[in-house]
Amino acid sequence: MSFESVIGLEVHVQLKTSSKIFSGSSIAFGAEPNTQANAVDIALPGVLPVMNREAVTMAVRFGLAVNGLINQRSIFARKNYFYPDLPKGYQISQYEIPVVGPGYLDIEVEGKSKRIGITRAHLEEDAGKSLHEDFHGMTGIDLNRAGTPLLEVVSDPDMRTATEAVVYLRKLHTLVRYLGICDGNMQEGSFRCDANISVRRRGEDKLGTRAEIKNINSFRFVDKAIQFEIARQIEIIEDGGTVVQETRLYDPTKDETRSMRSKEEAHDYRYFPDPDLPPLVITESFIEDVRRTLPELAHAKRERFIREYSLNSSDAEALVGDLDIANYFEAIMQSTAATAKAAANWITGDISARINREGINFENIPVTPLAVGQLLDRIQDGTISGKIAKDVFQAMWDSGDTADNIIDARGLRQISDSGALEEMVDEVLSNSAAQVQQYREGETKVIGYLVGQIMKLSQGKANPRQVNEILKRKLDD
Repeated sequence: MSFESVIGLEVHVQLKTSSKIFSGSSIAFGAEPNTQANAVDIALPGVLPVMNREAVTMAVRFGLAVNGLINQRSIFARKNYFYPDLPKGYQISQYEIPVVGPGYLDIEVEGKSKRIGITRAHLEEDAGKSLHEDFHGMTGIDLNRAGTPLLEVVSDPDMRTATEAVVYLRKLHTLVRYLGICDGNMQEGSFRCDANISVRRRGEDKLGTRAEIKNINSFRFVDKAIQFEIARQIEIIEDGGTVVQETRLYDPTKDETRSMRSKEEAHDYRYFPDPDLPPLVITESFIEDVRRTLPELAHAKRERFIREYSLNSSDAEALVGDLDIANYFEAIMQSTAATAKAAANWITGDISARINREGINFENIPVTPLAVGQLLDRIQDGTISGKIAKDVFQAMWDSGDTADNIIDARGLRQISDSGALEEMVDEVLSNSAAQVQQYREGETKVIGYLVGQIMKLSQGKANPRQVNEILKRKLDD
């Protein structure tokens, strides 16, 4: 009998506020250890937390975007556990009444739409960080992250495959970046995922025993961790064993999950309302004020790109999947007379390829949209060919110079003078009698060879469209 997996994700979204959720400390990444932790963060006696209004605004913005219930009265609780990087001995979180109740995200996998329920999204503070390297067998504690505002987004167990989980996670990642509530940097821990996975025999309603895979920090690792865990649990059951409820870690080096600790239940944390924080009360007018600030989201931008730029659905989808890419595309279109299709092809082709090689993102690209727009104009007006444009782009990336300067400095302007081209065509035809005969006997594909010889003669500068026109006219005479 076959098995099916049941997957739910818990995603920790670090909110892009300027200070922590209950104190005025900075949350800027990369500061020296323990330089961004004040008396509240390190839990000195007598200090009191003060709610960050912007964190609430961002939580409400998210709730509205996922069609979620905004609880106008929510409660903060103390989640009790001891860890060296948790100075208070408890984490301030939300339990019984979160700020955002049930909502959903629609995903599309293999052409089919599926609705993934969102159980809740609650506000909480992050813990500090334990550092195990370079301390000669001891552990260092960095409390810079302690108190960083998080929105934990908990999905329903609606996903059945690793692919569905990754598609959902990518859509959530896109959403929080469009909303401007998170930078989405997984390497810096701004967007972290815990995956709850169980398996059951197909057709059963009862859920299997689940394992939670903690702190997965890339889409690729989410996919691999889930696939490994599904296979591990199925193998245990088929061998007559029992899956135990536990927390596991994914080791990308060995491509496996391994046991970390037995899985805690809610009662293990001894949740109780935080006596230092009153209920969070959100008025209807506050919600409506936030609603008016909602930006154009990815699905709306996709439809606009199709309508406004006459792009096909796949090109539009590729562009809107990343906000930086979508903004880069629109900036190009404001600076060029070229078609949107040409701009999209360059973004998804040569530009993305170079970005991937360099390991950067569109936010840090050294070639501006204005410079790319100029390059596209030079292709469109016939100054250079598409092939030469690729070389010009690489030079633009490496030097920071403009397309026009590079074209002039390297003498790359395309030969469009009909007289000069006629001479080149005549020279190639006179030296290619066999190929001319083949063409006139019906082997028309040989024209590709002739065009190649002309391009070689012109050092790649001949206008290919004009070359083809002249060749066909002369061959058909």
